[in-house]
Parts: sequence; structure tokens; C-alpha cells
Amino acid sequence: RASSSGLLRTAIELGMAVETKEEKEGYTPKWVKKETLADQFGDSSTDPSKVGLIGTIPVIFNQGNETKKTMGLAGQPVSDVAAQAGQYIRYGCKKGECGTCEAMCNGQWIRPCVSKIPALADGEEYVVTIKAIKAKSTSSGKFFSVKSFFMGFYNNIIGMVGFVKQRRQARRNFDERMDMEKRILEKAEQKRLARIAEKKQ
Repeated sequence: RASSSGLLRTAIELGMAVETKEEKEGYTPKWVKKETLADQFGDSSTDPSKVGLIGTIPVIFNQGNETKKTMGLAGQPVSDVAAQAGQYIRYGCKKGECGTCEAMCNGQWIRPCVSKIPALADGEEYVVTIKAIKAKSTSSGKFFSVKSFFMGFYNNIIGMVGFVKQRRQARRNFDERMDMEKRILEKAEQKRLARIAEKKQ
């Protein structure tokens, strides 16, 4: 156990050291996040007119402590307006069946993946409250890190050690079973010989 914990500690420290070196040298991700209209035209939390190319209906997205505003058109998909404002919504089936994206709007539950902006009177706002999420998914732009490589190597070693232990135990069980069968055969042979001896007498 002591050697296993020491190996894990060494692997983690080595992985952290290499990652720190990468951060110092500078890392350029392979994928760059595309700008939304909210990023291109300004802060969406202040003036809705700064975000979106066209729109006549103010749309407000609330998620936790964050609020994003934009403009939309009647009949426009809510998912498109959310993407326009840079509002993250977790989707599932994209058919309105699973309920993953379900959100509260004007006291009613809607599913943004299939819902559309309704026609509203002048001065009215379309307010959508998105379910809060624990953490947004992020990507470093690479498939694996050095730390994950060493952790995988460590897990493989632990698996190999466990496999060897299981094989040894299985071998001992097999030997014990074969020894027991051998004893049973010897006793059966002794009884057979005893019966033959009795018949001869």
C-alpha cells in the first residue's frame, strides 16, 4: 500500500510540474470559442439594443445571478435568441421530449429547444428563467493532459497487480480442489478393494 500511494503521489506531482511548465511557456488551444452576437456588439446585460441585428421584443434570460438581455422577433426560436445573447442552455434531445432544457417563462414551463418568441404588446418583455447548473463544461482544447496520462498509467499498474493477485488465488483454489478430488479417489479405491477382499473371504 505504501509503495502504491508513493507512486500515485509521484505521478501527480510530475503531472502538475509539466502542466505548470506548459502554462509558463504559453499554451495555444486547437479550438477557439466563436464569438456570439453578444460578444461582438457589446455587454448584453445593459442595453438590449446593443445586441442582435434585428428585433422588436426585449428578451431577458435569467440564470442564477446572471442576467442577459437581447432583442428577438415574434416567431423566432428561443434557442436561437439564447445563442444570440450568449446564454448557455443545456439541451438533450432537441425535440422537446426529454425536458433537459426546461425553463420558466411568465409563470409557465417552456422548452427552449422547440419554443418560439410570442407576439407581445409594446413595452412587454419576454423573461426566461433558466435552471441553474453546477458548472459549465469547459475545454482546454486538448484531448488529454500529462497528469491524466500518469494517472492512467498508475491505474493500469494497480489493475495488473490486482490481476496477478487474483490469478494466484485462483491457482491456490484450483490446487486445493484437485487435492480434494485426489483424496476422494483414493478413498473410493480403498473401499473398492475392501469390498473385493470381503467377497473373496
